[in-house]
Amino acid sequence: MTTHSSLQKYLEINDEECLDFLSKLIQIKSYSTTQGENEATQYMANAMKEIGLDADVYPFDNGARQNAVGVWHGTEAATEDNMMVPGAAARTLLFNGHVDTNPVSGGWTIDPWAGMRDEEFIYGIGVSNMKSGCAAYYCAVKALKNAGWKPRGSVILTYVVGELQGGVGTMALIEQGHCSKADYFVNCEPSDIRAITMHAESLVFRITLKGITRHMSAREEAVDAILATCELIPRLANMKFSGARTDEHRKINRCHVGVVHGALGPELEEWRPPQVADYVVLSGSARYAPGQQKSRVLQDIKAEIESMIFSSDNWTGLTFDLQPVEYPTMPAFEVSKDSIIVKSLNTAYKDVRGEDQPVGALPPPCFYGSDAGHLYKMLGMEGIVCGPGGRYNTRPDEKVDIVDYLDCIKMFIRLIVDICG
Repeated sequence: MTTHSSLQKYLEINDEECLDFLSKLIQIKSYSTTQGENEATQYMANAMKEIGLDADVYPFDNGARQNAVGVWHGTEAATEDNMMVPGAAARTLLFNGHVDTNPVSGGWTIDPWAGMRDEEFIYGIGVSNMKSGCAAYYCAVKALKNAGWKPRGSVILTYVVGELQGGVGTMALIEQGHCSKADYFVNCEPSDIRAITMHAESLVFRITLKGITRHMSAREEAVDAILATCELIPRLANMKFSGARTDEHRKINRCHVGVVHGALGPELEEWRPPQVADYVVLSGSARYAPGQQKSRVLQDIKAEIESMIFSSDNWTGLTFDLQPVEYPTMPAFEVSKDSIIVKSLNTAYKDVRGEDQPVGALPPPCFYGSDAGHLYKMLGMEGIVCGPGGRYNTRPDEKVDIVDYLDCIKMFIRLIVDICG
């Protein structure tokens, strides 16, 4: 870490100013796929211009949606010579976060768009997922600029939409060439400011079970698809998948059934409950690690269903169909714990909090999808997932610990100083 007592003036932040900025960002109703997300990206582009960044919005999806990008140009470029000297390279650091949010659910007791705060928390829809992360890296850059510090390598701030549709915004930025010049990235999805070095890829699947119906008076002759489902779901929930490289990779395997519909016949008729249900349709999702393959995951799920059927005479005559569902998902992501970006962030955390930063494939973020997967897969870039929020994520009265938000800004300041020179 290149921080020193002479750099201390660059590491200070104005707490109230940082909280006010986040509050204003929360007040923009930026539901995903609505005009509000364009308002949020324009707001960020304007804010970046105000502090002197080279910033603009960049449309995609035939102009219907847009991302915002701001560049703090470094004073020098990396060269082959200075790349060979540890600490000498002028490296470019990219920050990535999304400003589109989920809709407000039931159960809220406060105004979701007020951006209100008390002594402990700041509240609002999307504050955890992930406007606090977006505000944190903006405030870090603003603090450094206000203090007069200048980076040797560039800092790129990206504010995307469409993360909730599988990361289409970040993919558009990559395809437009806005991310290719970065050496490292930080994706600021909520991690409770822990360093997430691996997360899973996801697969959505549908299983149709077909049993044999009888009237309830003769149910002993039936094969009840609902009863079979009751046995199958726990087996799927306990699954691990083939091909995990390490125990750490294996521990981010997870399978979950989230939708179950059982009734009579392929049309799932519900008006005849005295008959044994012969059809059940289940929809679920699997999470698997970098290096594991979608085809193998499907084979493993198929083998688990067959194992259940063959394990008991109760299921003789039960048949099934397993199909993947085409659904926008994130690629898996991983980075070595010895990477420069990871070590630098670990040092920044310890400098701020006086203790070691939790690091690794940590739950629950290891089961998330994030735009880190696109940056990793499409560009081969090393990066880290770290941001404020997490423990109160995506629920009524969504909130973020104020201390985590402010500490994250301080960490990002130190990270920029160290990585960008």
